[in-house]
Amino acid sequence: METLQSMIRQCYDMCEVMNKAGMGGDLRLTLRQNLRMEFMRFVLYLVPEGDTLGYKQLSFIRDYLGMEMTQESCAQFKKAHHVAADYKNAAPSTLKYFVLADAGHKLTTASFAGKCSVTLVRTYRELGRQFIACDDAITQEEISRLSDYIVTMEKFCGEYGVYVASVPILLTPNSAPAGAGGGQTSGSKRETAKAEETKRIDADEVLAELEQMVGMQAVKKEVRLLVNLLKIQKLREEQGLKNASVSRHMVFYGNPGTGKTTIARMLAKVYKSLDLLPQGQLVEVDRGGLVGSYIGQTALKTKEVIEQSLGGILFIDEAYALTENKGEGDFGQEAVDTLLKAMEDHREELVVIVAGYTEPMKRFLESNPGLKSRFNKFLFFEDYSPEELLQIMDGMCLKQDYRLTDEAKKKVVKHFEDRLAGEPENFANAREARNLLEKAIANQASRLVGKKDITKEDLRTLEDIDIESVAEQL
Repeated sequence: METLQSMIRQCYDMCEVMNKAGMGGDLRLTLRQNLRMEFMRFVLYLVPEGDTLGYKQLSFIRDYLGMEMTQESCAQFKKAHHVAADYKNAAPSTLKYFVLADAGHKLTTASFAGKCSVTLVRTYRELGRQFIACDDAITQEEISRLSDYIVTMEKFCGEYGVYVASVPILLTPNSAPAGAGGGQTSGSKRETAKAEETKRIDADEVLAELEQMVGMQAVKKEVRLLVNLLKIQKLREEQGLKNASVSRHMVFYGNPGTGKTTIARMLAKVYKSLDLLPQGQLVEVDRGGLVGSYIGQTALKTKEVIEQSLGGILFIDEAYALTENKGEGDFGQEAVDTLLKAMEDHREELVVIVAGYTEPMKRFLESNPGLKSRFNKFLFFEDYSPEELLQIMDGMCLKQDYRLTDEAKKKVVKHFEDRLAGEPENFANAREARNLLEKAIANQASRLVGKKDITKEDLRTLEDIDIESVAEQL
């Protein structure tokens, strides 16, 4: 994995190549000097107005940007270089030269060709992420400033036809990175961190949450077994005992709406609670988030997503779409090959879960000789029964201040019995329950709109006629 130092150094190297190619124009400073100053403007912009820089932030600026700064000199720099709230609206001037290098293929060096702008945007993103994380408390304003500026850069690239894969920033407000502490923070940050300190979720809490979910008995059993194994492995590790090297990657089979994404999120919490994954984030993508449209783009997009997933779980929905189209010009297999390497290289800091319909997923796993062997747990998510779908819909009603009458509940069960009688392909399960509820609510509104003296109970109640109307529409 690239370090921030190597990313910054690569950007500086590209500046040197551009200068030699005569792309620096009449700039007062060299492109490298200008980029260094723009990096400095960027990190100072990330500090909200009224906040002071702590010791760790000043050390970060010194270590990564090579600039010895004090509180006073930072304030003077911001004033001299017009670092204000509207700073986010303009991309850095040096990005123009990186975009031009890509658009005109000015850099022929193999390590730079065709990806100058991408490298610069990635470097800004990582520079901002690590600068924010080096402080003891992360605020939502800092994350918003970083996200806004990266969006500005991406839009600038897009206007010139240069593609830059958008990936999440993945920072949590009021959380510090591992090992943080001892640095100076402003009073406002200290108070915010104290007031909103997040509580680490225990693995047993996640299991309790799982037990409250409707149905999924086979999946619940498999998750309990997995959590128990992880707990024991953690205890062995703490006692200095060796653990067998076992793949953590998983396959989720089943129709949509059966809870695959929900279970993936729960597992991310479990891994984090046991300190088996340092971040515990879940990054969700599909084919579009991994596969590009021209040579070289797919590996770059896939690596971007993998990089953002390190320390957590990468969840790939409808993964079979990566290999279904094997015609000329399709780069799905390139994404699979990149994933396979990452799954092996980062097996201790990355869990990959691939999910999708049962039969297509079986074909997907057989598409590459080394693919199926990378996974050691296969979870099948069954369709919900009509009675379970009623429970799910009942829960949705409760959250939205509605209630189903007893007759309406009978109509709901009958509706799903009829839907499932023909064994429909790719039945949407909980999504169909949500769609049924939304249509019933619309029917209730039409039924009540002309009525006089509508009571609170009228507004809450969904009757059998509302469900019958839906059945007629479907």
